[in-house]
Amino acid sequence: MAKLAGPFAPGVGVRAKFVPRPETAERPRWSVMIPAYNSAAFLRRTLASVLAQDQGPGRMQIEVVDDASSDDPRSIVDEVGGGRIGFFAQPANRGQIGNLNCCIERARGEIVHLLHGDDYVLPGYYAALDRAFERSEVGAAFCRWMIVDESDRTLTVSEPEQEHAGLLKDALAHLAAEQRIVTPSIAIRRRVWEQLDGFDSRLRCAEDWEMWVRIAAHHAIWYEPELLAAYRRHDGSTTARGSRNAEELYYSGLAITLFAPLLPPERARDIVRSARRAYAKTAIANARGYRRRRDWSAARANAAAALRLDPSRGSLAELARAFLKRREGA
Repeated sequence: MAKLAGPFAPGVGVRAKFVPRPETAERPRWSVMIPAYNSAAFLRRTLASVLAQDQGPGRMQIEVVDDASSDDPRSIVDEVGGGRIGFFAQPANRGQIGNLNCCIERARGEIVHLLHGDDYVLPGYYAALDRAFERSEVGAAFCRWMIVDESDRTLTVSEPEQEHAGLLKDALAHLAAEQRIVTPSIAIRRRVWEQLDGFDSRLRCAEDWEMWVRIAAHHAIWYEPELLAAYRRHDGSTTARGSRNAEELYYSGLAITLFAPLLPPERARDIVRSARRAYAKTAIANARGYRRRRDWSAARANAAAALRLDPSRGSLAELARAFLKRREGA
């Protein structure tokens, strides 16, 4: 694997392995696994959105897996769930990747839905995606999604991937070109995790993107164009923390390096180049915004990330224009 220069150290390359669950009559159809870490302010909203679509304990496992939070999530689970929602507390903080993999390990159902403790689903999510998994070749299914803020105000809504529900066309190349799926929007057969292993611990961000591409390289992906999931962005979220220092962009570059060998050989170079350029543009836009706010450290970090992702003359010229224009107007 080619090395990706940058200020962040990737973790040891470990992908959790999962023991297959026995196919029994008692096995639930769904496992809604809710990884939580200091998300009590939003956890009630998350749990309520699932309970509103509860299919009963025989068909749906619902469990919160808490990563040693300090905000007492157990009391919220007891209050909202009334005994319906399971709760597992990590004895010590395992970090995001470790807690996600623990959720998959504990999942008993045929289909696993990872729903972070600050995200939520909209009415109809489980019914719509359940229909997708009636087709045996479907390894994962996702829906259209939106990003909301701390007060549930909609910030943006994803563009539809295709007009009608069905298998996503050219899924591997499409999903590798850019991150197009947020975790609350996607559900995955547990046997897919058993086959492909869990999230890659080398990635502190973009671990989900690498996972979706890995799945698309081996299984059909279903897309539901109805808006059915919400991803929350707030000051304490991983996305928010990783923006200022460009950590998220660094790991996006590493994710591209990791999944590149899975791409069709005749198209891999173009797909990788397109993905790197897409995130370089994001980095340049970030740098411009931080420069405008006179946050010089964040602006420099994102400018450096842009050049790591795409060290082309085009990126250099765009960065120069962004910084020189602001300097002239300062």
